[in-house]
Amino acid sequence: MLTGKIPTATSRLKFVGQLALLALIVAMAPNSLAQSPPDELPHENLTTLRTADGKTVPITCVRQWEQRKEQIRAAVQQVMGPLPQPKQAVPLAVQTLEETRADHYTRRKVAYHTDSPTTRVRAWLFIPDHQPNARLPAVLCLHQTTPVGKDEPAGVAGQRHFKYAQELAERGFVTLAPDYPSFGEYPYDFDKDDYQSGSMKAIYDNIRAVDLLESLPEVDGERIGCIGHSLGGHNSIFTAFFEPRIKAVVSSCGFTQFSHYKGGDLTGWTSARYMPRIASEYGKNPKRMPFDFTELVASLAPRAFLAVAPLKDDNFDVEGVRPIIAAAKPIYRLYHSEGALAVEHPDIAHDFPPEMRKKAYEFLEQHLKAPQQP
Repeated sequence: MLTGKIPTATSRLKFVGQLALLALIVAMAPNSLAQSPPDELPHENLTTLRTADGKTVPITCVRQWEQRKEQIRAAVQQVMGPLPQPKQAVPLAVQTLEETRADHYTRRKVAYHTDSPTTRVRAWLFIPDHQPNARLPAVLCLHQTTPVGKDEPAGVAGQRHFKYAQELAERGFVTLAPDYPSFGEYPYDFDKDDYQSGSMKAIYDNIRAVDLLESLPEVDGERIGCIGHSLGGHNSIFTAFFEPRIKAVVSSCGFTQFSHYKGGDLTGWTSARYMPRIASEYGKNPKRMPFDFTELVASLAPRAFLAVAPLKDDNFDVEGVRPIIAAAKPIYRLYHSEGALAVEHPDIAHDFPPEMRKKAYEFLEQHLKAPQQP
């Protein structure tokens, strides 16, 4: 997990101002967060809906689940802050900084804007060898907690067995591996931005990364996935939750129920890189959290989701993963997409070894490389 600075007094005052602005926006918007009642239902109870008049009714159709999902979306933004929705996004203005030719692909270091015309995110972009005019599936590859950031999934630096951006490119996927804010070549001061959490900043950066992938002539925009280990594992879930263009997700060692994380001590989630409001508003108490990974995973339905949850992961306890998958199954069943939800429980610690990466790649191939229906 990440560690980082506790928000300063200045940043806390900034949060207060942001909350006031959000409250004004909510009050003015007819379909805003204010229209969703607080989700007081147990996190594992995903088969009931709390209606606007306070009644609890069983969820029997997709339409009702979509209403529940909007309530979950509101709860997540209570903790992470609102997802930026600018009327006009900052132009990406992609630059190629360097290019290397390999046996099966071309690797480029690129730089692009996300939310500011003065700041660029750097990423590794892999373009596999392909037939002219072919449109390929693409995968956003998110790194774990490592100082080298994007270089690790790209196979440029770090641990060699986490080079999933390179390995997927060798299997015919266009891949993009960006830096998470404050890692790699992305220096970042979370106390000086307009976000209420580092998690939401990363989510928005990743959404712009999907914009970049979708803009490439080599990419089929209907076949975009996301993969990550550890930090990248939950970063993938967070991003896909807010970004429907991501059609398949692989999360390795990325999550557990908050009550099973470090015995329920959520300190590791409260740094500026993550969600400071877990401490300031919810006392680092899992029982007070307005959302959990249970709702996030279920909300990915009917899209493909694979969890790699090792039996000996001392960071994300497997006993907190099992009920998440169990609770998501009825929601996937609503969409008649039970086969899109999968989990692997290797008898290992916090790792993403070759045999699990192979299963992950095959999963992405199954759900992204199949011929698309007209």
